[in-house]
Amino acid sequence: MTASPFTIGKLSTASGVKVPTIRFYEQSGLLPEPPRTASDRRLYDDGALRRLAFIRHARQLGFDLDAIRSLLELSDLPDHTCEAANRIAEQHLQAVSDKIRRLKALERELARMTKACAVDGSISACKVIEVLQDAECRHA
Repeated sequence: MTASPFTIGKLSTASGVKVPTIRFYEQSGLLPEPPRTASDRRLYDDGALRRLAFIRHARQLGFDLDAIRSLLELSDLPDHTCEAANRIAEQHLQAVSDKIRRLKALERELARMTKACAVDGSISACKVIEVLQDAECRHA
């Protein structure tokens, strides 16, 4: 691990997280506010770097901030079982699976629309336009 302490700029470089995002995570309570020097510069330690890496990876996996906050709280309790963390991950997995199902339905509808489209025809015979207009009428 890189030597401590880190300024916010060095922490940003080491973690790959932009400075405004680090400040946002501090304001959100995900990253503890670090001690400051006499000149009011933030100084972060290796623990802050590890915590920021945890947050970054969780965000890459699509976890929302509340779930990350809960997971961080759990990670601070090493003697507990992983049941609660697993429950959070299962809920996220279900949300991702639901989103994939919706995206697959969207993919099928778009494929159907574009396949039915007479490319050489006039706009009045365009299936893409027709399908979109029909949907507009159904929801009006």
